[in-house]
Amino acid sequence: MARRRRVPIARRRTRAYRLTRTAALAVSLVVGGVWWAQDDEAAPPATAGHGDVATAVASGGDSRGAASPRPVAPRPLPPSPAVSLAVPHLGIEAPVVALGLDAQRHLTTPPVDNPKVVGWYQGGPSPGESGTAIAVGHRDTRTGPAVFAALRSLRPGRMVEARRADGKIAVYTVDDVKTYEKAHFPDQEVYGPTGRPELRVITCGGRFSPKTGYESNLVVFAHLTQVRTSPAHGGHRA
Repeated sequence: MARRRRVPIARRRTRAYRLTRTAALAVSLVVGGVWWAQDDEAAPPATAGHGDVATAVASGGDSRGAASPRPVAPRPLPPSPAVSLAVPHLGIEAPVVALGLDAQRHLTTPPVDNPKVVGWYQGGPSPGESGTAIAVGHRDTRTGPAVFAALRSLRPGRMVEARRADGKIAVYTVDDVKTYEKAHFPDQEVYGPTGRPELRVITCGGRFSPKTGYESNLVVFAHLTQVRTSPAHGGHRA
């Protein structure tokens, strides 16, 4: 296996958060400036577990203790770019901009001068595809709170909705919300294969130092539980 080579960070701001892939890819995101460290031969992998069939979602038993039928999760969707992301419980509804790599293989970020947009890594799965999709956004900027300022208050069971260019809406249910110190970011836990369509929503977390930026990453773990079609496209539920 090729040894990972870390690329020096070129920071345009001091607020930083880290996002890393397992195996072939390690990623670090800096609010206002993002860098990738990866194998020399490795291109950014598109998915983790791409093409696997989604697993069933467990449900509780009835009042007599008998197990209720287990609803089957929707089938993974074909590719279609994300156009917006909503977290209804937090009142978030934001347009999505595509994130890719620049000439230096640095991952671009949502623009600092437009802190109310969400970035979606277009080299990974689109909403509802198999694998682990990645959405990132600022917690704050120099001008004040940004799109994910309240993300830390999200709790398991809430919904994250990603609208696609084809009119479908991938609805993810939150499984967990965790904060990790950047120095101990668990690559495998966050990005390891899961066998179903999942989403990670990531922003800054922890304490902030003017010298070193944010000390942690806040990561929302969610999995696909429903597919809808927006009313403009003759909506239905899957």
